[in-house]
Amino acid sequence: RPPAAAAPTVKIAPSKSHHKTRSSLLGISSGPQSPYFPLSGGSFSSPSPQPGVVPPGGYHDRQGLPTTPAVSAGSKKSRKMYMPNSTWTWAFMLITIFQCLILMALEAYIFGQFQASLTLRRLPEEGADGQDPRAPSRTIPTWLAIFIFGFIYQIGLVWDALRLKNTIQVIGVCLYNLGMMIYTAVEMEQVSEAVAALDNGVEKGTYPKLRPFLIAAPCVLALGTVLLSFVAWKLYNEFAWTIYKHISADLRLKRRYLVYQIYIALLKFDFFFFLGFTVQFLVIVSETPDAERYITIAALPITVVLLILAGIIVRKEWGWAHILIILVYFAASAYFIFKLVRMWDASPSRLTDYKPARNSLTTFAVLTLLLMLVTITVACMCMANFGKGLRPHIQKRKVPDADEIAYTNKYGEDTEYAGTAHPLGPVPNRMTID
Repeated sequence: RPPAAAAPTVKIAPSKSHHKTRSSLLGISSGPQSPYFPLSGGSFSSPSPQPGVVPPGGYHDRQGLPTTPAVSAGSKKSRKMYMPNSTWTWAFMLITIFQCLILMALEAYIFGQFQASLTLRRLPEEGADGQDPRAPSRTIPTWLAIFIFGFIYQIGLVWDALRLKNTIQVIGVCLYNLGMMIYTAVEMEQVSEAVAALDNGVEKGTYPKLRPFLIAAPCVLALGTVLLSFVAWKLYNEFAWTIYKHISADLRLKRRYLVYQIYIALLKFDFFFFLGFTVQFLVIVSETPDAERYITIAALPITVVLLILAGIIVRKEWGWAHILIILVYFAASAYFIFKLVRMWDASPSRLTDYKPARNSLTTFAVLTLLLMLVTITVACMCMANFGKGLRPHIQKRKVPDADEIAYTNKYGEDTEYAGTAHPLGPVPNRMTID
């Protein structure tokens, strides 16, 4: 038989699809790099994900299965020092810095002119009443040191408030500025009294040369207070959403968090005013009994330690330790009342000792006493909020420890937290819209 003819080759032209490729409705790509991986053992033929490959935020994340933490540029930046990131945060920081530079320049000029005009060699080492006639010359250097520290400390407070988005501390900075304005207004009279007390120890016409700069300082602070208050109002609206996301819409929990923020801010301001009073007392008031002077010196480091402990105790909600801190506040209030009485109702010799800085010491003592009374009140309110679900929201650690889990299980009805101690941290118990 003749060989069969080969079958004709039919070439089929590839059909062109009229459908366009579109992305997944779930918002993820369908390629090999797709973040979707079904669980192993299912009916799907796709391979199960390898540990360390599955990105977070999907099904595995919700089920507590291992995922790969996403390392983004933002997480790297978060390790660096905080910098303002909006118009109003930059405005608040820059107003504070410019105000600090202007006032430090004014105070440096006042200090330089005052020191250049001193002629202490004309004064005896001991006056007729047994007092040191040169004591008033130490007032200006002491005030300058307090001003420098005060404004540098204010910059630190502003940076801390913006970093934490703490609206209470932002408002506190405005009140702090107001307190410094009162202090600079008192300084004018104190310089006048110091120049008059030195008499022959200072050149004639010194105070008239310093007076314009002494007037300018509170005026600059008044303008700065107005500008800071306006920007603080803008920041209040800007930070409100951040607090809402952190605490949720629970009004009771928001009130407790507000009380906690007020207390922490008060501790930071208490430190400056107590330190300012103590430094002035040690430097300017020379004729002080040794026992009283040593107690005052020892109070400086003890105060710093106690204020740090107070912040830790209220965060941990240690009731017995918090009661001891409140008792310390009462003791500090009694100390400032005692100092006020000694400055204004003591023997004539003691009144002479306090005279070089009595007005400024009184200003600091009154402001510190008022702050201490407010701190005691807010501390009692914080203690009333212990055990009501606030602690998991104010812990610095992102992963809760066993103690926090036990606390949440006991007081969980008032919180948004319902997770377990696994590396993913808290698992939300409802959908949140960011």
